[in-house]
Amino acid sequence: MSWLEALILGLIQGLTEFLPVSSSGHLELGSAFFGLQGEDNLTFSIIVHGATFLSILVVFRKDIVDLFINLFKFQWNNETKFILLLIISAVPVALAGVFLKDHIELLFNGNILLVGFMLLVTASLLFLTKYSPQKKGEITFKSAILIGIAQTIAIIPGISRSGATISTALYLGIDREKATRFSFLMVLIPIFGASLLEVLDLAKESSASSIGVLPLIVGAIAAFTAGLLACNAMINIVKKGKIVYFSIYCLIIGLAAISYGLFDIL
Repeated sequence: MSWLEALILGLIQGLTEFLPVSSSGHLELGSAFFGLQGEDNLTFSIIVHGATFLSILVVFRKDIVDLFINLFKFQWNNETKFILLLIISAVPVALAGVFLKDHIELLFNGNILLVGFMLLVTASLLFLTKYSPQKKGEITFKSAILIGIAQTIAIIPGISRSGATISTALYLGIDREKATRFSFLMVLIPIFGASLLEVLDLAKESSASSIGVLPLIVGAIAAFTAGLLACNAMINIVKKGKIVYFSIYCLIIGLAAISYGLFDIL
């Protein structure tokens, strides 16, 4: 992987991580375009996801500081309850990471047809938010689990994590702004865990990745910068109820990916 390819893929990751269009799906499409496949593809994906983790810390720095301050008060309040909800939401994806790791890695093999069909699933999820209950509900322990399951399913390339989690929250009648905040903050735990493990693996084995240090750094910086812009944009988009418009984009890209995949097979 060259530094230019890493730059482009990093920008794609940062822009699409928070927009409901599936960053993993776009990375798979981009990697296929550049002819990048295999374990190194997954390594790069995890590293740039780690960079977007940092962009979330910057955008939600005040919220995160408030949560930690209240956590160490050792009192049961709204902030400690919210932290518990975040932890509960991370349980499904953590279990999947532990017990289905090998199966998950197989998903990142450049299967363009899979990405295309899953983008159509994302398009459907986003379009149906048009008919979600217009309520101002709160996040409960039950809804946290359901949103967490949606995040786990979104491991599949082509299913948008933010699209799946925010859509699920809206279907459950949760307030739009609260749904967006929870969706972005809930990803901190799994991304941090996955990125930490990957960095430790790379530190232990110099041969763990043939990508090279420079492309990883360039990709990470690009993902972080683009993530800052996309995160703030997505917050405003959901507030205005315009998330449904992204279903059109996912439909078009999904159909294009399926056509390309079928043409490649034939």
